[in-house]
Amino acid sequence: MQILRRLPQVLLGLALAYAGIGHLTTSRQEFQAQVPTLFKEYADFVVLASGVVEILLGLSLIALWKYRVQVGWVVAFFFIAVFWGNISQYINGVDAFGLDSDQARLIRLFFQPLLVIWALGSTGAWSSYRARKK
Repeated sequence: MQILRRLPQVLLGLALAYAGIGHLTTSRQEFQAQVPTLFKEYADFVVLASGVVEILLGLSLIALWKYRVQVGWVVAFFFIAVFWGNISQYINGVDAFGLDSDQARLIRLFFQPLLVIWALGSTGAWSSYRARKK
């Protein structure tokens, strides 16, 4: 039963680590396309740095079970912070990751809040917050 409870958190950790590895290797240019125009001069650095952060967050979700609530909040805030890149991709009409239409880029925007919910729900961060408010 413990494994079933941990599964959503571990899957999110694996997905984050996988995406982070993509930042550093095969998908580097695709991720650079999502860097907001304000940081275009530093796009490669932004992609590499965010990739390292994603790997660390992913591994934290998998290995730091004792700190899952704190890690959950950090991951949720990370997803909120990188949402700017998705918005920039939509506003500037940048093709990347097969998102080659305004409609596809717009639909993608609705998935980022789901990642925030996944991070807060799978780690117990939201439940912990609600319990403290009572």
